[in-house]
Amino acid sequence: MTQNDVIASGVPRVPVGDWFDSLVGWMTDNLGVLFDGISSAVTFTVEHLTTWLTAPPTWVLILIFTALALLLAGWKLGLFTLLGFGLIDNMELWQPAMDTLAMVLVAAVVAVVIALPLGVAAARSNVVSRVLRPILDLMQTMPPFVYLIPAVFFFSIGVVPGVVATVIFALPPGVRLTELGIRGVDKEMVEAGHAFGTPPNRILTRIQIPLAMPSIMTGINQLIMLSLSMVVIAGMAGADGLGGEVLEGINRVDIPKGFEGGVAVVVVAIFLDRLTGSFGQGGGMGLTLFQRGASNMSSGRTVDPTKLTTKPRAKTPAEVPAKTSEKASATAAADSPR
Repeated sequence: MTQNDVIASGVPRVPVGDWFDSLVGWMTDNLGVLFDGISSAVTFTVEHLTTWLTAPPTWVLILIFTALALLLAGWKLGLFTLLGFGLIDNMELWQPAMDTLAMVLVAAVVAVVIALPLGVAAARSNVVSRVLRPILDLMQTMPPFVYLIPAVFFFSIGVVPGVVATVIFALPPGVRLTELGIRGVDKEMVEAGHAFGTPPNRILTRIQIPLAMPSIMTGINQLIMLSLSMVVIAGMAGADGLGGEVLEGINRVDIPKGFEGGVAVVVVAIFLDRLTGSFGQGGGMGLTLFQRGASNMSSGRTVDPTKLTTKPRAKTPAEVPAKTSEKASATAAADSPR
């Protein structure tokens, strides 16, 4: 049905696109200072992180990545990391790979900082959960190319619109899985914490979040993977990195260039996926280190959720004499002459 058919049928066309264009125009005119601050902060962070990643010799950073993989995920990922990043360096894609890694890390950290509090709030309030659900549905189902249109208007061409679009696109799984993990904690554990007199905030940080950590880390893992899936799209907005290499290969129909860029993206993706996945495994070294560090950050005596088991209730002093007297009466009755 064409626009003329809609008008001819007597049903006016709803100008959704025009409304959104007016909203973008109003935000551009009135929130320019905010967007300039965000642009400066993102540019500063990405550029400095890229500088730190490219400052050491390539082989030193490869060894650091390999040692990290060995410590957290085992020798298989360590071997893959050594060979994979060595291949990236051999293909002369080290600089674009580090640009991509810096952009993904910044976007992932920002998304996690936003997603975790939202997930916790949604888990503790049904109202917040009902409000967030349609918003997350919209963010998760909207084509990612659409995010680039207002991002370019707000931040111009460069790495910033790519990072902002990546953050918006990657947020939903972090929020949803955080809420799901906290809501899935056994209610008896929470009730036991209340029985011990633990304050609500300590119940959240010392019982619910540690027990929900596998689900939370799975959400963070998916968040990082979605961030990596945006690198090619971010390249369309002028962001440097492997996305730009792949996009250049597509524009020039250069099969070797595009394929090599794609292989480098796969290597970085598998490295980050297995590394963050080790934090989500119940017996993984990554999760153990994460929980130990979180435990050390808290002070004071708190409840250990692994020790909250149901035990027989201790007898009160008033009950002990009663039981003793009943036993004595039974003994006396048995010994009395018939």
